[in-house]
Amino acid sequence: MPTTTQTKLEDKILAVLDANHICSFATIDGDKPIVRYMVLHHEGLKLYVTTSRKTDKVDELKTNPHVHVLVGYDGKPSSQILQIQATAEVSSNQILRDKLWSADMKKWFDGPQDPNYVILEITPTNIQYVSDTEEPQVWQP
Repeated sequence: MPTTTQTKLEDKILAVLDANHICSFATIDGDKPIVRYMVLHHEGLKLYVTTSRKTDKVDELKTNPHVHVLVGYDGKPSSQILQIQATAEVSSNQILRDKLWSADMKKWFDGPQDPNYVILEITPTNIQYVSDTEEPQVWQP
């Protein structure tokens, strides 16, 4: 059962996730990090990004599932920021694909049943919460 301190930290993390729909998403290509901006979705502390099966990031995850997600920086000194270490896996779960589908994706996909439309399910292993009003805090499962 989580402690009160951990529950409060999780609430702060969820507030940052709720307020930010764009993240920096990093994978590893060989021995080099590759970072791109992605639309971020979440259910609790489980994170999701949508992408095409034909992208480099999907290939990179086959070799190395470790990712890094940066959430929250908005250019203001009072930003609350999350540095998230995680693992990611490619999912074709149709229920999830339907849930995360938006009309904006029609630029890249024929619809939520398009076989190239996949979800990257991201499971955090470490989340650092940073705010200018308090000391950094670390969440771990």
